[in-house]
Amino acid sequence: METALTRLTGVRYPLVQTGMGWVAGPRLVTATARAGALGILASATMTTDELRAAVRKVKSRTEAPFGVNLRADAADARERVRIIVEEGVRVASFALAPSRELIAELKDAGVVVVPSVGARRHAEKVAAWGADAVVVQGAEGGGHTGEVATSVLLPQVVDAVDIPVVAAGGFHDGRGLVAALAYGAAGIAMGTRFLLTSDSPVPDPVKAAYLAATVKDVAVTRAVDGLPHRMLRTDLVASLERAGRVRALAEAVRRAARFRKLSGLSWARLVRDGRAMKHGRDLSWSQVLLAANTPVLLRASMVEGRTDLGVMASGQVAGVIEDLPSCEALVLRVMSEAQHVLRSLPPPEGVGP
Repeated sequence: METALTRLTGVRYPLVQTGMGWVAGPRLVTATARAGALGILASATMTTDELRAAVRKVKSRTEAPFGVNLRADAADARERVRIIVEEGVRVASFALAPSRELIAELKDAGVVVVPSVGARRHAEKVAAWGADAVVVQGAEGGGHTGEVATSVLLPQVVDAVDIPVVAAGGFHDGRGLVAALAYGAAGIAMGTRFLLTSDSPVPDPVKAAYLAATVKDVAVTRAVDGLPHRMLRTDLVASLERAGRVRALAEAVRRAARFRKLSGLSWARLVRDGRAMKHGRDLSWSQVLLAANTPVLLRASMVEGRTDLGVMASGQVAGVIEDLPSCEALVLRVMSEAQHVLRSLPPPEGVGP
């Protein structure tokens, strides 16, 4: 199936595997790329050395195009951009809107720039700055998310910009792909669906927790970092929501100590970063510390398999996913379903024999 997305990125199918921290490493990205979809490495949880090594590992396993996701506000964002350029990565995606300068630097090097946004005005801004395409995530999506459903947000963005739009939030099968195409999108991006594959490195007990979840078990909470965050509602999340300020602060400090040990950051750096995060936001200090510790909370579940100690970001589609196919089987199934739906649609009135 050829769309503006496949022509832009060089992949066979208009499907994107999103850059999920601690999940979208070389193993998952390689499997996705081999299957004909666009795999995205998550670099926010990697050092720059780890990022370069991960890129080279994927390149050694497949010649298919793939991408790297990075935070535009990271202190070493330009160094990560340099790695992407030097290693010949096809696509750079961003969790936050990149600056005009970063976009220009990547485009000058021939890298396709695809920011992710959650509002029409953000899509208009990055399009004006030269982005090649945009991923728009509706409220159904996992992780930090907005309040507008994909079915409302997607057509707004499609009508507002003249670059390819990739739909995210609530997609897991071929019917969703056809629906997105009907809205005017050039493809769909899926996170939770690719997380729940046999190629995903997530521990089996964590995958089992996702598969056991119902749609109502996937909720939005502000208890983790003060921002709307869609995840599985676990005992940890419930305890954070019930905790008073003193207890929450004590828990945040304990986790901050663990994060400092894992990351090698000094307490002074943590406090400095915390002040920067708190600026302009109505966040308590416990929320600020927990926000800085979100990578550790995700690592506890996605790497260590501790569903009791970590958080599990999730799209609402976790409630309707029941299996763990390989990336290849998933991609082929989605495309087969999409073709079946397209063939079964009745022709418009007055068209046909």
